[in-house]
Amino acid sequence: MKAAEQQQRSVLELATVDADLSRLDYRAKHLDEQLRLEAVQAEHREANDALASLGIALDDLEGQVAKFESEIDSVRKREDRDRGLLDGGTVDVKHVAELQHELETLQRRQGSLEDSLLEIMERREALQNDQTEQLGRIDALQTDLTAAITARDEALALIDQSRHQAASRREQLTASLVPELVALYERQRALGGAGAGRLQGRRCGACRIEIDRGELARISAAPEDEVFRCPECSAILVRVRDFSE
Repeated sequence: MKAAEQQQRSVLELATVDADLSRLDYRAKHLDEQLRLEAVQAEHREANDALASLGIALDDLEGQVAKFESEIDSVRKREDRDRGLLDGGTVDVKHVAELQHELETLQRRQGSLEDSLLEIMERREALQNDQTEQLGRIDALQTDLTAAITARDEALALIDQSRHQAASRREQLTASLVPELVALYERQRALGGAGAGRLQGRRCGACRIEIDRGELARISAAPEDEVFRCPECSAILVRVRDFSE
């Protein structure tokens, strides 16, 4: 195949544009901003899970508080009833002793219940403080999350802008190339390698492998419009003087 020097320059630029597009795709999939976002999202989920656990623990303590308060209320009512009987003077001596003993038992029971209730209420207060702190942490993480989403979206927007510019330049280049050269280039790219590379000394710019001296002599002696392919990677091998990549 033959192609003018300008055509070969263009196919080499096309390879550069495609390399830029590949780098942009890689960056879009490996954004530092995305990693930061995922880290904040994980912290945010953990904080909400911890808050939910605190809520469950507080609900359990509230149930225990209600239970102890009900038992204390029952004991007090029993005490009031017994004292009412004693103060009323309507019970005999034997029952007076029994009521007095029962009152002592009820007082001990009430004291034990109140101690237990106090302990539970202290635990509840500690959990409520933890809950308040956790809510503050979640608010801070929500701010971080919003900032991380904004940073990720801005980074993707810049990539999309660069990708759009590169894609437009690619369309211009492929439109300027002869169809046969484009087809050869695309077939090579479809195999997973670079479509074209510049001959740099003895080395192929696509695969970076040195070319045999005999083959290199044959390439050097050929007309400038002759299109060669790298004997190692099969990329279009472009011989261009004074070309700045």
